[in-house]
Amino acid sequence: MMRSTSQIEDGSDEHGSSKFEPMQIVGGETPSRDNNVFSSSNPKRLLQQKAEEAGFVMGNNHDDISWLSREWNDWLFPPHVPRSCQLLRKENLVVPACYLTVGLLQGLSGPFINVYPLEMGATEAQQTTISSLRSLPASFKLAFGFLSDNLPFMGYRRKSYMTIGWTLCTLSMISLLMFSDLSTTKNEKWERVVSDNAPSVGFLSATLLLFGTGFWFADVMADSVVAEKAKLEPEETRGHLQSTCYACRFFGLMVAAPFSTAIYSSRGPKLIVAIMAALPAAMLPMIYNFWEVKNAKVKSTSEQCNEIWNTVCSRAVWQPMGFVYLYNLLQVSNSAWREFLKSVLGFTANQLNILLIVAYVLLYVGIMAYKYYFIKWSWRAVYVFTTLLGGFFSALQICLIQGYTFGLDPFLFALGDDVFADVLSGIQFLPTTIMMVHLCPFGSEGASYAMFTTVSNSAYTLSAAISTQMLGIWDVGKETMMAGDLSGMTKLTILTTLCQVSGVLFVKLLPRTKEDLSTLHSDAYSGSKVGGFIFLSVTIMSVLYSVVVGVLNIVIPGWSGESR
Repeated sequence: MMRSTSQIEDGSDEHGSSKFEPMQIVGGETPSRDNNVFSSSNPKRLLQQKAEEAGFVMGNNHDDISWLSREWNDWLFPPHVPRSCQLLRKENLVVPACYLTVGLLQGLSGPFINVYPLEMGATEAQQTTISSLRSLPASFKLAFGFLSDNLPFMGYRRKSYMTIGWTLCTLSMISLLMFSDLSTTKNEKWERVVSDNAPSVGFLSATLLLFGTGFWFADVMADSVVAEKAKLEPEETRGHLQSTCYACRFFGLMVAAPFSTAIYSSRGPKLIVAIMAALPAAMLPMIYNFWEVKNAKVKSTSEQCNEIWNTVCSRAVWQPMGFVYLYNLLQVSNSAWREFLKSVLGFTANQLNILLIVAYVLLYVGIMAYKYYFIKWSWRAVYVFTTLLGGFFSALQICLIQGYTFGLDPFLFALGDDVFADVLSGIQFLPTTIMMVHLCPFGSEGASYAMFTTVSNSAYTLSAAISTQMLGIWDVGKETMMAGDLSGMTKLTILTTLCQVSGVLFVKLLPRTKEDLSTLHSDAYSGSKVGGFIFLSVTIMSVLYSVVVGVLNIVIPGWSGESR
């Protein structure tokens, strides 16, 4: 989430001429008395005024790099883009760097959290607890965003909190390094053995909880910053800022995952934890250079709550977010698929890891494909195309189950299937995040964007729970499949494929473009308190569900059936 990043300027260059380039808000918003993104009798002027109040630099005051050519300077700092949206400026560099760091830390922490507890001898329930502790703070993203919107710390709404978040990440990993021994040795069977002074499950859990809190806290601040800056982009490049930031994130994930796997195998967990401590610390100098207006005017809590309420009552919010929730809810996966690959097809752990790494790579490819090509498509067209094509590749899993691989090795066939599925997931990721940014009211970007992403992510969480329950419909147990009975697996694959494709039936709830999104605000059903109530109810229940499940995993290990 983003804070007001640039200081207030008068819009004049060194020669005194006006350099303001007023930005348009989401295509032709209609008048309204509230202060959300859709309001204004003069949309361009309102956005400019709001930007000035928030401290954004709206002019093209380029201080070029003297030793670079004009072409390179224009590539680094596009002259048609406001300075506050030029991500490679020193005062803005922390924004893409933050997204890159998030991706790197996600990729680095995976092998450590997934493997090290096993080597410590942790039970299944303890493993679930450790994973839950790292992700539990994500359930409080809405609270993090609301805090930064309403209570500036040391005069800043985002900068100070971002510093606190990354500092907490570094200190938690330093504590793990200093007060425990993470070194490992190999026994005669070449199995990794942890030190006698290895951290206890409790201490490891505590440090990962602090790490997760700082991680998600800083992530919310970065999202808020992007939500603010994205509204200042020129109409012809709208969406490029977000796509660039998420490209940085998925690039970091793509690079760090195989690197972390290789380092863990060769050097053990200690070096990975040291890197996890160093990366957040490297963010601090860039945060110092980050340009945010100090002591900016902040609306009262009641004003912001009222503004968010008016926003969620708009049909431009509850209708498209309703689509996002329903669509994500229907992306039910086949929870028995990994067991089928391992037990029936005999995939090794290395092959399963290769599938995971390829997934990260192809997600990045999908993000870049949207950034440079599909961004010109309507949102509906993107979803229809990717859903139908995704359904086709999902159906190909039936061929793999039945042994029809067209002469290809089963691993290569599964790899090719995953390749296309992950590219499509990457293409599909950005349209809704771009839409969410343009739904955020001015001054409440932190809480509102966190709320929208919470609704989206909670649908995936519930979808995962549904996929687990589907395992009981047909017999897809390990023994049954290894005995040669794959009928249940085939039926479950058909059912989950149909569920995934059925999301396209709701695509008319999604606006075609940003212009359609603004049109919805003036619709007869806009301002519906019923729609707003349902939206907030789903949001609150989703947060409570995530918190309850996370706390149960910690307080009552094994409650969902794992060994204690």
